[in-house]
Amino acid sequence: MPVPILQIENLRTHYHDRKVILKAVNGVSLSLERGSILGIVGESGCGKSTLGKTVMGIYTPTAGEIRFAGREIGHLPKRERRKVAKHLQYVYQDPGASLDPRWKVVHSLHEPLKIHTTLSRAERVREVATILAAVGLPDAHLDLYPHELSGGQQRRVGLARILTLRPRVVIFDEPTSGLDVSVQASVLKLFRSLQATFALTYVFISHDLTVVRAMCARLAVMYLGKVVEIGETAAVFEKPRHPYTQSLLAAVPRIGGRRVTLDFALEGEPPNPRDVPSGCRFRTRCPLAQDVCAAEEPRLREVGGQRVACHFA
Repeated sequence: MPVPILQIENLRTHYHDRKVILKAVNGVSLSLERGSILGIVGESGCGKSTLGKTVMGIYTPTAGEIRFAGREIGHLPKRERRKVAKHLQYVYQDPGASLDPRWKVVHSLHEPLKIHTTLSRAERVREVATILAAVGLPDAHLDLYPHELSGGQQRRVGLARILTLRPRVVIFDEPTSGLDVSVQASVLKLFRSLQATFALTYVFISHDLTVVRAMCARLAVMYLGKVVEIGETAAVFEKPRHPYTQSLLAAVPRIGGRRVTLDFALEGEPPNPRDVPSGCRFRTRCPLAQDVCAAEEPRLREVGGQRVACHFA
C-alpha cells in the first residue's frame, strides 16, 4: 500500500484562555492520498481552520501526530519545520492580506524563490513567467500592486506565489469566499487545472457545501473540534448519517432534485467551546439525544460505508 501524502492521528490543538483550556481541535484523525481532494466543513468555530493551520505549522499541536509522506512533522524543531514548509502551502481566505501592499506582484512572486531556492535571477524570471501563465494572468500584472487587482486576480496571484515553490499539498481556507458565482466557476476550474498540471493534493476548508460537492472526492464534517462524519462526498450527500450532517445539508438551497428531509429543525448556536457538553457534544441541539448521549462520547464507527460518531446512526 502506498504511504498517504498526509496523515493526521489524534491531533489536538488546545489554548489556555485565562484559566480555561479551549480545545479547538480535540482528537482528529484524517488521511489524504496523493492527488486527492478532501473537503472539511462545519459551522464557524468548529475548528476546521485551526486544524489546517496546525497541519501547516502556524499553530503548534498540543498532542497527536502529523505525518507528511511518512515523516512526523508536527513536533519538528523550527529549522527542520521550515525545510518541510515549502511542500505544504496554505491559501488564506483573504488573498489580499497575504500580499504586501507595498510590493508589486513581481516582488511578491520572486520573494519565495529567493528565500527557499538558489535559482539565479534569470532562472527566477523564467519560473515566475511559467507560473503566472499557469494561473491565467498576463505578464503586465507583474507591475501592479495588490490594490490594483480584483478579488479573483488576487486569488490567482496568491496561488502563483505558493506554486513557485512547487508544493505537494495545498490547504485552501474558504477559497471562494467573497466571489460572485461567475468568478467562483472560473476559480474552481483553475484549481482543477493546477491540480492536474502540478500533481497537487488539496484540502478544502469551506462553509460552501455546493463548492465542496463540486470539488472534493471525500468529505469530513467537524463539530466543536471533532470529526463527526467522514466519507465519500457523493455518499455523504446522498445519505448523511449524523444528525448534524443532515442539518447542514438540509440548509443547502437547491433548484430541483432531491433534498435532505429532517424530522427536526436545528435550533440554537453551538455550545461555548470553553464548556463543551459531556458525552456527545451535539446532544444539546439534537432531538434524538438520550441518556447515553450525555454519559458516553460516541466514537467514529463504520456505518454504510461512512464513518460516523453517533450512537444512533
